Amino acid sequence: MSNEIVITKLKFDFSIDCESIGTIFRFENSNFQNEQSFDIKIQFSQPIVSFRNHNYQWVDLSQDRIANDFSPKIIKLQNGSFVQANVNFGIWEINKKKTNVLLWRFNPEYAAPLTRYCNELNTKKIVSANSKLDLNENLALLFTKNNPIELSRSKIPFSAIACFTDHCDFDTLENLKIQRKFLKENNLKITKGFFLNHFSKRDDNASFQNDKEELLKWKNDNHELCYHSLTQSIRSDEEAFNEFYNFIPPLENVNIWIDHGFQPYNFSMFEKNAIAKERYEATLLDKNISVLCNYIDAATATKGILNQLNPNDFNLEKYYKSITDVSFLKRMVMLIKNIIFHYDNDEFRVRNYIETITHTKRIFKKGKVLEIFSLFKNAIPVAVMLLKVFFNWNKTKKKTYKVAKYSPLFFKHKIDKNEFYIFQAIEMVDFDKALCKENVDELVHDSGLFIAHTYFSVNMNHYHGKLINSDNSLNKNVVRNFNYLAQKVAENAIWNPILSELLDFYKNFQETVFDIDEKGVIFIKNNTNIPSRSII
Repeated sequence: MSNEIVITKLKFDFSIDCESIGTIFRFENSNFQNEQSFDIKIQFSQPIVSFRNHNYQWVDLSQDRIANDFSPKIIKLQNGSFVQANVNFGIWEINKKKTNVLLWRFNPEYAAPLTRYCNELNTKKIVSANSKLDLNENLALLFTKNNPIELSRSKIPFSAIACFTDHCDFDTLENLKIQRKFLKENNLKITKGFFLNHFSKRDDNASFQNDKEELLKWKNDNHELCYHSLTQSIRSDEEAFNEFYNFIPPLENVNIWIDHGFQPYNFSMFEKNAIAKERYEATLLDKNISVLCNYIDAATATKGILNQLNPNDFNLEKYYKSITDVSFLKRMVMLIKNIIFHYDNDEFRVRNYIETITHTKRIFKKGKVLEIFSLFKNAIPVAVMLLKVFFNWNKTKKKTYKVAKYSPLFFKHKIDKNEFYIFQAIEMVDFDKALCKENVDELVHDSGLFIAHTYFSVNMNHYHGKLINSDNSLNKNVVRNFNYLAQKVAENAIWNPILSELLDFYKNFQETVFDIDEKGVIFIKNNTNIPSRSII
């Protein structure tokens, strides 16, 4: 694929004598300015004894530690010195067995993941974003015996963050009104996806074409509207591309696009369909679209799994604990599905799993006995992988899902000549478990963050923890959870931004530069209006 990059093993090695370094160690950006993926390996003469964690707490090195773009990059050495990055770019990673080595990583595998569908089966492949380091400041490490400075991720100083991006797959005019009324009563804001045009197997599916008046009321209530592709169902390729190239934005400042299904013009599909990257990029820019979803959920939010900044929550052990309330058979089905789509997340085995389900249904429901050979062909690779997971359960259950390891939230991607912002969400379909009081309290305690991929209007029977029941009444347990979330928002314990607000804040966060004076006092060099504090 034209935009797929190769993850390199390129390392730039530096050894630092902590007793004679002074207050600053600068790296020359020209060494790696044109690299897409590289590591800076820094070996200190002193071991690292403390690490500033994603929850703004000091932790030891009893386990591997990772600081992503949105987390502090501050460590403490054995001699009492603090070391802080001068910028927020990149990822800091420390191996518990090598406590004097710090890796400053830029675009390692799965740190900026994108979905790419390929071949006629729509096999899902994970590729890395096409981005290069673009800094006005040379990267540097600041050394001080004084207090380092950490930045708030939220405009409410050091609060938690709850951001919702809602997919409109099941929206109707009636349930749009129910959703909007419910959110208004709770004073919560969301980024609301919409279909621009009506083309659906369901006559009552909402669209801007048919339900403009209602969707404008969402905007007037301070929600944000975003494209969820252009139609619910898929037109012929010729009609779909004609619609994509020629649609007129219905409003100003609708700049977020979230793929829906397998629309041929989707961000995740356009390369498969041989659309020239120049034309695709030009079309997005012409429509003022500058923000795209990577179409890969970090995980499924449930009890104990919510904060996207905490990679230790994204594993099979946490997920299994969250489903112990269901029958054993259902629990195993749910666990296997989670292993396939989140733990293993292999492009071929995901397709094998889907084909296994398809052939099984065709054999038992339609009597297609001869498909048993295709069934075994696809089931065997899945079964082998599952056996390995279960035989090594004590080890595999604690392993972080690959696309959650580096907590990607926002990152840049160049389609052709221009960069777009990409975001990653966490799937949230069960509001009963995902937004339970315990999860919300932990999110607040850890100053955590989630960007939820939701379906507020989902009406399918197999979904649990839905907001709206089949008779259009509201689920009392879910209402209780949202009321509690709204209470925390009202108390300023949680910031509830729309996605563009959060992205604008993130941009300022990334632009913040630290420096140090001759007395070893760290200060913020530029004024980005990001709340900050000294660490005592």
